[in-house]
Amino acid sequence: MQKSRPDRGRAALETPAGMPVTEIVFVVEEAAEGGYTARAVGASIFTEADTLETLRNSVREAVACHFAEGHSPQMIRLHFVHDEILTP
Repeated sequence: MQKSRPDRGRAALETPAGMPVTEIVFVVEEAAEGGYTARAVGASIFTEADTLETLRNSVREAVACHFAEGHSPQMIRLHFVHDEILTP
C-alpha cells in the first residue's frame, strides 16, 4: 500500500549546494492592459492583479501553493520594474 504524499508535485527550492532558499524574488511590472504582473526568478510562479495590495496577497498565496510545507522561502522580495519613455 502506498502512502499518500500531500506535497506531491510541490517544490522544495534549493541552492546548487543543496541548501534551502531563504528568499525568492519576483519581478513586478505594470501590465499593458492595466494592473500588475509578478514573475518569480528561478521558480515557475506567475500571478497578476489589479492593485498592488491585491498583487502582494496573490504573490504570498502563490508561494504558499508552490512550495511543499516547511520548504517555503522565509522572505519574498518584490523587484519593481518601471519603464519611462523620454523624448529628446
